[in-house]
Amino acid sequence: MLLRNLSFARVAGKFFCIVGCWAVSQTLIAQPMLAQPAPLYPIPSQPALAKPELVDDAWFEDFKTRATDAELYTFLYAMPKGGDLHNHMSGSVLSEWMYELALAQKAHGYIFYTKVNINNCRAFGNNEFGRRPYLLLFHNLLESSYEKLPDCEKAEYKPLAELNEKEKAGWLDSIRLNHEHEGRDEFFQTHWQRMDELLYSPYMEAEMLYRNMQAFGAEGLIYLESMMGSGGFRTPDGKPIANDEVVDIYRKRLQQADAKATGVTVRLQESILRFAPNAELQLIRAYELVARHRDLYVAVNMVGREDNDKGYPLRFAQTLRDLRKKYNNVRLSVHAGEVDEPNYHIRDTLLIGADRIGHGVNLISDKELLRQMRHGPYMVEINLISNLLLEYIASYDQHPFPEYLRLGIPVALSTDDRGMWDSNLTDEFFVAVKEYNLSWAELQALSRNSLQYSFVEDDIKQQLLATYERRARQFARQFRQKGVASLKGVKPVSYSFTCKRYQLCDF
Repeated sequence: MLLRNLSFARVAGKFFCIVGCWAVSQTLIAQPMLAQPAPLYPIPSQPALAKPELVDDAWFEDFKTRATDAELYTFLYAMPKGGDLHNHMSGSVLSEWMYELALAQKAHGYIFYTKVNINNCRAFGNNEFGRRPYLLLFHNLLESSYEKLPDCEKAEYKPLAELNEKEKAGWLDSIRLNHEHEGRDEFFQTHWQRMDELLYSPYMEAEMLYRNMQAFGAEGLIYLESMMGSGGFRTPDGKPIANDEVVDIYRKRLQQADAKATGVTVRLQESILRFAPNAELQLIRAYELVARHRDLYVAVNMVGREDNDKGYPLRFAQTLRDLRKKYNNVRLSVHAGEVDEPNYHIRDTLLIGADRIGHGVNLISDKELLRQMRHGPYMVEINLISNLLLEYIASYDQHPFPEYLRLGIPVALSTDDRGMWDSNLTDEFFVAVKEYNLSWAELQALSRNSLQYSFVEDDIKQQLLATYERRARQFARQFRQKGVASLKGVKPVSYSFTCKRYQLCDF
């Protein structure tokens, strides 16, 4: 959910905007539209899509009845999956990965410092200096910015590579929701502000993508469509890096053998911060960038906290009408309905041209629209773990997901900012099965939707769908023949979310 165009939180679709948002508009560079090159990324070679195999679900119902939670989780981890369509790259990185990747940026000249104590250097305490709150531990800076601090504030920071064990543990916990009292405000108002210049390196962003591809591939996913912006990056001495140069860094990383070996096809979205003063200009330049790099970028996503009314959907109606007169190859997905009170944001979001809705929690309160959205053509990107941890629902019995699913509204499960939840896509499926008793047919429908409603090119979409159908049939057939024994050798990789909530801590 988080905007990657901002230098300190480029993919932060849900953070409290305290940065000078005007700077975002300076980072997207307009260029003429170019001819579209052939796709460069791993694409499974499969025949045309066949009809899904119709099988009796009784075997899965029997398995659910008899299975332990560990067996169910192992099954869901090994189960072939489609794609993740709602993924904010900078929020999708586990804290441990972030720490390791940050230290590795020394190879590109990036050295980071982090705040480990507060010496009350400023006369007014928690006053703002630019965009940064002063009283915020584990705030991260480039060495070039650190060198500009007064001596008193320099003494508050320490090289990231020199943290002791206690400091490192605090740093890791500072960018994930790991306590009961943490929720929406902690996420929006501290996580992204802490990361800040930690996200200046485009090489680090490219490695974040690879780490996610590797992990998602291991749990059976074949497509990733991430909100991974190209703006706001800086050199080690703080100079802006052109957007097109950043996109080229991403391309080169995806062409490497280890990325291709994950088996995950990747497409990206460019995001704008909907409530920023210059959001319309961001939108124009995001469209320009996606049109220039259509081999990798497929859509624009409008992100940001919906409880900030400056980002209301109809604000962008005229700008989008003008853009549609010029561009024929840019899709639109919008965060909408990620609030805990009724409004008409989803209705207005569809009116301005969105094909997919991010979250859609309050769609349940718009009865007429709920009826109209049955059986498509619009899809809702469901984020069960995010909605719980950010307090848009108090418990899973309040989530409208099963109502949408069983009314026939197209839905798919996705991970949002999984690094900050300490979770994965299997966790989303596990929650769905445990809380809502999903059938095997429903599990398949969720994965199919995540491919069918993706923005990837149509020919590649058909190949991905065919690959999923083949793998799902093979998996189900093998499980029906051998049962739990077919999962022998599968070692799920899980994180703290399922450990804390479902006591699944060791496999």
